[in-house]
Amino acid sequence: MANGRSFVKRATRALLCASAFALVAAGPADKFDIHVVAPHVVDGTVMGPFHHYCKLAQQEPLILECLLYTSSDADARLVGVEYMIDKRLTRANLPVETWNANYHDHEVEIAAGRVQVLDRAEAEAKELAATAAKTDGVIWKLWMDEPVPSGKARIAQALGHKPRAK
Repeated sequence: MANGRSFVKRATRALLCASAFALVAAGPADKFDIHVVAPHVVDGTVMGPFHHYCKLAQQEPLILECLLYTSSDADARLVGVEYMIDKRLTRANLPVETWNANYHDHEVEIAAGRVQVLDRAEAEAKELAATAAKTDGVIWKLWMDEPVPSGKARIAQALGHKPRAK
């Protein structure tokens, strides 16, 4: 009988753990499963490449959200955030001076060959890159090569950023 109770306790514990995991997996951090690698320019210095883990946040107009890490290791540090926003939104809502200072064109960045979509079949990687090419990106670096974050966020740029004409 004691053996039966022990089994019930273990089974109940396993069920509770599985239920808790299911709740966590359904949160806002779920589905950051598009893995992209690209370098950035921060304060004039080329850094990276950074591992972007992105998810589709909105289909129409297109918005992707990315978490930026120093590597793909499980213990890699989260160092920034990038939004990939449909060009129809950014270009209609930002003055050109603001766009030039803070945003970059993913079509230009992807065409330069510095962006890699990882962990996907070649055809799917090309499709994801084509989708991302319809967006402009803005990157906030939150933690640089410091022992602790300074609290100062920096805007990073794509390597090869080309300002738009007025």
